[in-house]
Amino acid sequence: MEILQPPGWARPRGYSNGVAASGRMVCVSGMIGWDGDGVFHTDDFAGQVRQALLNIVAVLAEAKARPEHIMRMTWYVVDKNEYVAAYKEIGRAYREIIGDHYPAMTAVQVTALVEDRAKVEIEVTAMVQTGIAL
Repeated sequence: MEILQPPGWARPRGYSNGVAASGRMVCVSGMIGWDGDGVFHTDDFAGQVRQALLNIVAVLAEAKARPEHIMRMTWYVVDKNEYVAAYKEIGRAYREIIGDHYPAMTAVQVTALVEDRAKVEIEVTAMVQTGIAL
């Protein structure tokens, strides 16, 4: 995987401007803050992010992919201010679950998510290099 950083640009914090890779593409649909049984255990924004990230890692594992294979993430948040206020807790959860890997990311505030209790939905595209032992 190659991080794309144009010369002279400031390094982004917590994401990459672009990523290039080749291999087997894995697409993970939007994951929200409920568990595998569809049960929410918290209404806390950072807590829902933590669960969504755990869900992403579980789906990736089904393709023999790991967090470091993630090329891009799109975050849909219902409340931008709640998202910004939870940066520190989100960062802690992200580093614990995803690690020190920062793919291309976009965060968008939306009016609502399909599940009324959901505060965040995260979708992922990953690339698993073929021919490399996992």
